[in-house]
Amino acid sequence: MNDLSALRPLEAYPSRTSTDIRYADLDRQGHVNNAVFATFSEVGRVAFMYDPARPLATEGRSFVIARLQIDFRAELFWPGSVDIGTGVVRVGRSSFTLAQGIFKDGHLAATTEATIAMVDKETRRSTPLPPATVEILQGLMLVDAPQE
Repeated sequence: MNDLSALRPLEAYPSRTSTDIRYADLDRQGHVNNAVFATFSEVGRVAFMYDPARPLATEGRSFVIARLQIDFRAELFWPGSVDIGTGVVRVGRSSFTLAQGIFKDGHLAATTEATIAMVDKETRRSTPLPPATVEILQGLMLVDAPQE
């Protein structure tokens, strides 16, 4: 993950969603448990990948997460909600990498990077991204994403 990810405001992400912080998300110290940040990341990824306005998976294909990296930047507390921004930083042959920012009240609490692979539902093996999917993903690249 590059240092630029820490500088991105929520508005820099082409896909944005939010979710509530639940009382059950807290740990013994009274802040949101580290594991819940992975759930917040998932909420943003699912909203991004399965947006009915721009479907990414074609018939017989689905997505699996191959890697998730989380950088914790601030504690989160209940009550409230988080905003999750998601955008593309890399598109490969059969996978793509998403960067995310998790914010509360406009303050960055965490950044994530996730590599997502497209798989054939029947064989469960990696399969190339269809050209239409690549085109959509390239249109959702973050402005500061490294160009290959």
